[in-house]
Amino acid sequence: MRFASLGSGSRGNALVVEAGATCLLLDCGFGPREIAFKLDRLGLSPEALSGILVTHEHSDHVAGAFKLAARHRLAVWMTHGTLMASSAGCGESPRVELIDGQQPFQVGDLEIHPFPVPHDAREPVQFVFSDGRHRLGVVTDLGSSTPHVERMLTGCDALVLECNHDAGMLQRGGYPPHLKRRIAGRFGHLDNAAAAALLAGLDTSRLQHLIAAHLSQQNNLPALARSAMAEVLGCAEQWVGVADQDTGFSWRALI
Repeated sequence: MRFASLGSGSRGNALVVEAGATCLLLDCGFGPREIAFKLDRLGLSPEALSGILVTHEHSDHVAGAFKLAARHRLAVWMTHGTLMASSAGCGESPRVELIDGQQPFQVGDLEIHPFPVPHDAREPVQFVFSDGRHRLGVVTDLGSSTPHVERMLTGCDALVLECNHDAGMLQRGGYPPHLKRRIAGRFGHLDNAAAAALLAGLDTSRLQHLIAAHLSQQNNLPALARSAMAEVLGCAEQWVGVADQDTGFSWRALI
């Protein structure tokens, strides 16, 4: 199994997970033309995709999903709440598959385990992917951790973990007060310290890759996210990857 990011942040998110003959796109916050360009950098094309998973209805995660699906006749998997909140664009998709936010399902060579998260969306989920040997956990939009989130993510071989903001930078920054409250709230986004606390509660003995994701370009710095994660793991800061808004990160393989 391998995975890569096409971009991660408030201007758009998309991640590719591949196992055997199955290649899934997790979220599609970019338009079809930009997705095709970003896939090409990874040696892929939209025709190689087996389908699209959507975590929730915010535009930086779903903006291009229905257009891409319609153009390339791809299925889109999402919860009922996400579909209802995204209904303006769903008519463009040839096939929408509704998922239960707590029931695993299979797509080709990948077993997918959705789980609910605290976030200000209609029925948001994040995912753990398995090929039968390895587990990849992806959690990029949540305001706070829960025991269930930690149960889902513990023991993974790779983690893509939200480190959205530094709490001090957010409070000192120029965002209006209501936006600061939303971001820092229980249903907003994890700051570096909260992400580190989540990580500290997990079994990381199998961890081969850790990627800090969904970093705010105004309220965080890659060095701060790396430092917080590395302190928990007791590893060199450069071992922790960071997903870039424009370039994401290149293929990471699980062996």
